[in-house]
Amino acid sequence: MARMSHMARMSQIAAAAGLAGLMLLGSAAALAQTSSDRTPGTAARAAVASSATTPAPTRQPSPPLHEAARFDHAGEVMKLLLAGTDPNLRDAQRNTALHIAIREESENAMNALLKAPATDVNAINQAGETPLMLAAIKGRLPWVKTLVARGAHVNEAGWTPLHYAASGPDEAVVRWLLEQGAEINARSPNGTTPLMMAAGYGGLSSVEVLLAAHADAGLKNDLGLTAADFARRAGQDDWGKKLDELAGKGVRAKGHPVEPSNAASR
Repeated sequence: MARMSHMARMSQIAAAAGLAGLMLLGSAAALAQTSSDRTPGTAARAAVASSATTPAPTRQPSPPLHEAARFDHAGEVMKLLLAGTDPNLRDAQRNTALHIAIREESENAMNALLKAPATDVNAINQAGETPLMLAAIKGRLPWVKTLVARGAHVNEAGWTPLHYAASGPDEAVVRWLLEQGAEINARSPNGTTPLMMAAGYGGLSSVEVLLAAHADAGLKNDLGLTAADFARRAGQDDWGKKLDELAGKGVRAKGHPVEPSNAASR
C-alpha cells in the first residue's frame, strides 16, 4: 500500500496517539487526543454551534519580535534584541520567538535568536513543546544539532524530542537523537512510545532505526494500543503483523532476543 502524505497520515489517526494539544502547523503535540474526547468533526460541529451565540474571539497581536521571526527578518530580530527586547517573551500560546522561527522555518531569524545568550532553548509553549521538538518533527537535523549544542535537552518528561522526530520525515534525526542518549522507550503522559509514533505517523525507516536500537514493540499505551496497532491504523498492515510477531516473540530487533514484555500488565 502506498504511504500517504505525512500530514494526511497524522490527521487520519490523530485520535489514536493521545498527543497533547490541537493540530497546529504540523506539530506532534497537536496530533493527538484520545478517542474518548475527540471524534472526526466534533470540533467543527462545536465551533459552528457556538458561533451562533458567541462572538468570534479577537486574535491577539503577536509581539514585534515574534512577527520578525515569523517573516525571517533577521535584521529586525537583532535590532529588537539590541534595543532590550526579552528574547524569551511569550505570545498568547506561550511561544517564544524561537518557537515561531523554527515553526515557520525562518532559519536566519532562528540563528539571530540563538546568538542572544539569554535565549532559552528549553522554553516550553502551551502545547508542551520545546524548540527542539519542533525542529525534530520537521526533520531539520542541522537545526537539531545546533539546538543541542546550545543546551537543548534531548530528554524531557512526557513527550520528548524523540517522539517528535519519530513522527517526522527523516530517520536521520531519530538516529542522531538516539546517539545522544535519547530514551528509546520514553513514555508520553498516556504511555505512547517513539516506536508507536514512528509506526503511525513517521516514515517506516524510522521504525527500522528504532527496532535496530532495541525499541520494545510489546509496550502498550494507556489506550491499550501497541506499535502494531498504530501501524494498522496508518494502513500499514504488513508492518502491523511484523510488530505483533516481534512483540509476541519478545524480540525488539532481528538478532536481539529479549525477555517478552508483560504487555497484559501495562
